[in-house]
Amino acid sequence: MAPVNEKESAPAAEQATTVTKTVVTSKDSKDKDQKKKQEEELSEEDQQLKSELEMLVERLISPQSELYESALHHLKIFIRDSTSSMTAVPKPLKFLRPFYPALVQLDQSWKDKELLKQLYDILSVLGMTYSEEDGEEYVRECLKYRLKSYIDESMTEWGHEYLRHLSLELGEQYSANLNSGETNDELFKLSDIVAPYFLKHNAEVEAVDLLLEIEQVEKLSKYVDKNTFKRVCSYMVACVPLLAPPDDLAFLNTAFTIYLENNRLTEALTLAIRLGDDSLIKSVFESTADISIQKQLGFILGKQNYGFNVENEEVQQCINNNHAHRYFQYLVTELNLLTPKVPEDIYKSHLETSFYASSSKLESAKQNLAAAFVNGFLNAGYSDEKLISNEKWVYKTKDEGMLSTIASLGLVNLWNVENGLQQLDQYQYSDATKLRAGAVLGMGISTNGVHDDVESTYYLLEEFVHNREKDDSLIVTSAITGLGIAYAGSENENVLNLLAPIVSDPNYTLEIQALSALALGHTFVGTCNGEITDTILQSLLDMNPVQLTSKWIRFMVLGLSLLYMGKYDQIDDVLQTIEAIQHPIADSLNILIHICSYAGTGNVLKIQELLHECTTKPTDGSDEEDDEDYEDDDDDDEDDEGLYEVEASANAAVENELENNGGVMDVDNEDNVEVADMPIDIHNNNIEGGNESTTIKSSIEKKESEIEDVKTDITNNEESSSKKKEKEETIEDDLSQGFSVLGLALICLGEEVGQEMSIRHFEHLMHYGKPIIKRAVPLAMGLVSTSNAQMNVFETLSRYSHDQDLEVAYNAIFSMGLVGAGTNNARLAQLLRQLASYYINDQNGLFISRISQGLVHLGKGTLTMSPFSTDKQILSKVSLAGLLTVCIALLDPKSFILDQNSNLLYYLTPAIKPRMLVTVDENLEPIKVNVRVGQAVDTVGAAGKPKTITGWVTHSTPVLLGFGERAELETDEYISYASSMEGVVILKKNPDYVTVE
Repeated sequence: MAPVNEKESAPAAEQATTVTKTVVTSKDSKDKDQKKKQEEELSEEDQQLKSELEMLVERLISPQSELYESALHHLKIFIRDSTSSMTAVPKPLKFLRPFYPALVQLDQSWKDKELLKQLYDILSVLGMTYSEEDGEEYVRECLKYRLKSYIDESMTEWGHEYLRHLSLELGEQYSANLNSGETNDELFKLSDIVAPYFLKHNAEVEAVDLLLEIEQVEKLSKYVDKNTFKRVCSYMVACVPLLAPPDDLAFLNTAFTIYLENNRLTEALTLAIRLGDDSLIKSVFESTADISIQKQLGFILGKQNYGFNVENEEVQQCINNNHAHRYFQYLVTELNLLTPKVPEDIYKSHLETSFYASSSKLESAKQNLAAAFVNGFLNAGYSDEKLISNEKWVYKTKDEGMLSTIASLGLVNLWNVENGLQQLDQYQYSDATKLRAGAVLGMGISTNGVHDDVESTYYLLEEFVHNREKDDSLIVTSAITGLGIAYAGSENENVLNLLAPIVSDPNYTLEIQALSALALGHTFVGTCNGEITDTILQSLLDMNPVQLTSKWIRFMVLGLSLLYMGKYDQIDDVLQTIEAIQHPIADSLNILIHICSYAGTGNVLKIQELLHECTTKPTDGSDEEDDEDYEDDDDDDEDDEGLYEVEASANAAVENELENNGGVMDVDNEDNVEVADMPIDIHNNNIEGGNESTTIKSSIEKKESEIEDVKTDITNNEESSSKKKEKEETIEDDLSQGFSVLGLALICLGEEVGQEMSIRHFEHLMHYGKPIIKRAVPLAMGLVSTSNAQMNVFETLSRYSHDQDLEVAYNAIFSMGLVGAGTNNARLAQLLRQLASYYINDQNGLFISRISQGLVHLGKGTLTMSPFSTDKQILSKVSLAGLLTVCIALLDPKSFILDQNSNLLYYLTPAIKPRMLVTVDENLEPIKVNVRVGQAVDTVGAAGKPKTITGWVTHSTPVLLGFGERAELETDEYISYASSMEGVVILKKNPDYVTVE
């Protein structure tokens, strides 16, 4: 046997391997093909179904017309009885899809209209399997053939999925018709069948969405019944922040109508307050004669400081908050919190770790003022304290601090009219103007939101407003601010008649005019009052540019803007008038009106506009810069020409003098040396043939220096005037950007996702914004999270509290107090104690740290500043106005709060509310019942009847409710008149309740 050559055997081996691989690969592909064929093979049952369907289609295509009706009937049965899962295409539709084009062609050959309608009925269902991807001729096939077929209840036999597909195409066709101008009557007729079907089959969301698409939401009130209205309305109200105008108002009005028709009055009142319509509120009260229900409605209105009058005196007392102090005292008595506290109880100086901690005990007037504020916030509403009244603390402060110290007694006696006025009355007769002014302001604070028929507060403060003596201007401003706080949201006509003339009277100082406008804005917040609008606008138009640059103008602008809080559909006229103001303040006014009018709406377009406003304005292109340089050069040339003329005229004067004196010039120098008979070369400053060259030279240099002085004066004057103008424009431009940042917070308030996103935007603005934007960012973060102590928010603010710009740091510290207002948050209290140690040598930093400590322990933890109430469904305009006022003052902290106007902090008073649940019987006497308190759960659109709270704990009323918490009755022993268990809730015995042993 011949030996095998190794070199020849190697390729042979490789070839053998390749062949093996090829065989294996071909084998695998055959297996796959076989598997694929097996998958395509149908079961006997499916094969039979497919055969029967094909036979029916053949009958329809055949010329034998007597078979048509029977074939259509059987086709309908096959499709309708399909039991495929919802995730797969039903078998009959899958098998019939290839025959769809052939079936479509039948309408050209068939003449019988009744048979055609039956055919179109089936084609409409088969049309679900076709879309635009199959060709332009297959657009909205389902709807096209439905409109040609039966439009009646029979189409609901095709089931839920068919009607969902149909409703989708309905919305698309409606939009197409709007563009083409075609009528929508048939679409509306179709929706009248589809929407009620959805409502009857637990698909409330689809029903609302369909009617929204075709702009027929108001029809819902006709379709809902007692079983579906709650779910429909809760979904509609939840959708409002996500809708663009005017759909959002349409949803609120429709939900209001449904609630009213179904006798759910507290829910209806909630929506009427959101709409800000007095006629709707009146219709709610008129729809019931039950006094207990009206009292409950009165408590809801009273919590919003809403000015509304009814005939029944008992109900009016509920609206006027005449019971507020009594129920708050009942709460704090039950919680054993009556013992008054002093600022040191929350300062806890012994815990301060600073090296300078011991020096914090050193007294200063500013820190004593801070202690007065803290004492007021800490004991707010308790009517008892042991710092100011006992120790005569007022005399440890000075200047305007004495005013704020006395006014803090008004905060201590909050809602307690009788005790408050009595305690402050003793200071009215003091010789010190500041003490009298503080007493006047304190009276207004103590009666915030509490009214009576006598209107004692108004008549007490009215006489001080009319005090026109120069020394008493402080009393006038205090009385005006007191009225603004006392009557916030009340729409009191007396306040209007008193303050409106002051706004337009140039004899008053600009400060008094601006504070009057602000007080009117708070009193008539969200009312669009035309008289006040005209008065403020006319005052702004009459002012000169110097007045419009005053720091007080921002409050006049704010007063006008507050009138349009939440009324974005009514601001067009006032915006047109603003255009007539030829001053940069018009931009700030424009922005402020927009942000107030869209407050709480979550409007994305407005948020984008404000973000654009916050961005740094782009620099001009290089070409434009070059052009500007050339222009500057030209200007310089012109200036030089003018200066050359001055120099030439001076030289000419010297030459004339030489000619008149025959070549001799008298030069007066400091030594009065007279030089004569010396020919002078003026241009070279040389003297020919003389020894007095130094004297002559100095005299000519003196002339030249005078010329240079003229040059410098001209240049300096031009530069100073241009710089002054640029500075004014920059200040106003910056102010509008500061307003824009606060506006982001105001608008995002109404929507949770927007709130979370805004926090991220604020961090970006903090990195890249101008100084005014950086000062506004902490305040905006505080506004978004007021009384909602989220760790990520106050940790971020804690970082900002050490910023290089002290004003940013001050605002961050204040916002930490705002975020934790009334929460007693231990982590936040610790951070503020550390900040107090850090700023121990900075009077302003320490002052603002103390204020924040007082806010965190507001009312010993029983009060809140959150503008939300009634399960976060109502955003209080009065509370928001107070918070916004203080934030705008803090845009320039050293001009207001940290200067001689710390009393502006008291505009926080209208935002202060008890975070309590007190249950009372029908006679308004407190009763104890067991309630479960837990975190609220969003159940909108959820199937069945899910739990509305989670992680609950059972308490006996009265109880405190935290941010985002909800309460519900533990048993059915009592029935609540209110839909939301918060504030004062009236209960009645359940007649059907059976005690279980």
